[in-house]
Amino acid sequence: MNSLTSLRGAALAPLAPLAAPQQAAPGPIDGRAVGVMTLLCLVWSLQQISLKAVAAQASPMLMVALRSGVALVLLGVLMWHRGERPAAFRWKAGALAGALFAFEYLLVAQALRLTGASHVVVFLYTAPIFAALGLHLRLPAERLSAPQVGGIGLAFGGIALAFLGGDGMAGDASGHALLGDALALLAGVAWGATTVTIRCSSLASAPATETLLYQLLGAFVVLLPAAWLTGQWRFEPTALVWAHLGFQSVVVSFASFLAWCWLLRRYLASRLGVFAFFTPLFGVVLSVRLLGEPLALPFVAGSALVLAGIGLVALRR
Repeated sequence: MNSLTSLRGAALAPLAPLAAPQQAAPGPIDGRAVGVMTLLCLVWSLQQISLKAVAAQASPMLMVALRSGVALVLLGVLMWHRGERPAAFRWKAGALAGALFAFEYLLVAQALRLTGASHVVVFLYTAPIFAALGLHLRLPAERLSAPQVGGIGLAFGGIALAFLGGDGMAGDASGHALLGDALALLAGVAWGATTVTIRCSSLASAPATETLLYQLLGAFVVLLPAAWLTGQWRFEPTALVWAHLGFQSVVVSFASFLAWCWLLRRYLASRLGVFAFFTPLFGVVLSVRLLGEPLALPFVAGSALVLAGIGLVALRR
């Protein structure tokens, strides 16, 4: 992932699934870009909601493993059709990126068992903060400006408020939700580490399809046996579960990637990135609307600070 070409791969804000190739002559944002980008943010916001909605019938960890396997096959067919092959010299960086991606979703799957999808989506999308800090230490060109440092401080203040201002999900007295929140935050750290790994390795010049290949392969290889070893092998083959798996595999993990790459060939990623901040916002609103999740006031206030801080970091890019 190269600078400002991917919301997951750039210090701008890793809010989209992965990297995309450099564009030759990007144009200004128009109505078509606004519409497609808003739809993508809606799709991405539904990831955790979809997993949470069928968690009683299908384990989130197994669902992520299966969706990665399906998307991996689809991506392999696409790369074969295009005549693309992974570069042998990038396998070490790819293995590390794939392992971090798998670790991220292992944490997400565990978090969804303990806390609400609204909490997971907000804490997961703190990844831009950790990516910006990591890139600040690794790349001279990614030094943080004063407004960005202020944004990071604001985001950490929001995280503290969301954690310390209440007991996880409203109405939860067991403390399990707080553990789930912590796991989701660690998933955001893992996402940020994936961004730093890709930006600071040979993957920085890799095609988007190759980067996605490593991530999907890592998730499938790690999470499938992890689901079996931890007893999270539940999968009831109902029509509802198959529908959610199809959405996760085809729409989230594959089609949205193609749409994102299409946008990046035509528009500036730094402009598109602003729209991606709708993802956690949509995630919170839809979690309440579709899943009936309660929200505590401290979490709402903390989330607003987190999003404002991430906005300061990204908009300076």
